[in-house]
Amino acid sequence: MLEFKADLHIHTCLSPCGDLDMTPKKIIGKAKELGIGILAVTDHNSCGNVKVTQHLGEEAGLVVLPGMEITTREEVHLIAIFGEIGPLEELESFIYEGLDVPNRPEIFGYQVLVNEGEEVEGFVEPLLITASKLSLEEAVFRIKEAGGLSIAAHIDRQSYSVFSQLGFIPPGLNLDAVEVWDRSGYSRLREESIDLSRFPVLTSSDAHFLHEIGRKSTLFYIQSGAFEEVAKALRSQEGRYIKGHCGI
Repeated sequence: MLEFKADLHIHTCLSPCGDLDMTPKKIIGKAKELGIGILAVTDHNSCGNVKVTQHLGEEAGLVVLPGMEITTREEVHLIAIFGEIGPLEELESFIYEGLDVPNRPEIFGYQVLVNEGEEVEGFVEPLLITASKLSLEEAVFRIKEAGGLSIAAHIDRQSYSVFSQLGFIPPGLNLDAVEVWDRSGYSRLREESIDLSRFPVLTSSDAHFLHEIGRKSTLFYIQSGAFEEVAKALRSQEGRYIKGHCGI
């Protein structure tokens, strides 16, 4: 197996909370510098900067997986990752239909679509950080039905996590993995007698600024950076496996 350093939770300048320096070109440059072999672009409720990042990643020899951080109706953050952009764009279109609050960039920040040369191509009008109309269960079902991976984001945080919003992971929820912020957060959950043994545990940066990329990562031991290999590692199939940056 080959070792791949992966950061599967990165925001671009499309997320209103993302720094304007988080352009696809700069993200790929930083990831290359840090030896990250696999990354996922996971903007809030949108995937508008994924294609550009993928193309630049391909040129740099990096794998960029299409992703999105969905805010569910309960305000739980859920990461969706796919092998191809098509199903993700369909999911984005559905989510957009339920986003009816316009963005106010002077308050929330700009939601910028850019090209490979870092030129502004446009702006997304609906406020992307608002809750979608999808429940957590519905979101996971749609992701799985379309062939994607569903990951509960930063479950150890005090806001926008499955535990902060619901207090538990619903029985039977078909998650592929959970993401924790750091080892202390993971330890706290275990001290609270929360059993996470049935889920692979990822650590990712949730980067909104360039200097945050790669500050947390997961090591994947797989044969290539392909989506199918990533999925096998999460399932511990055919000798593939993962190891979190925090030793989790």
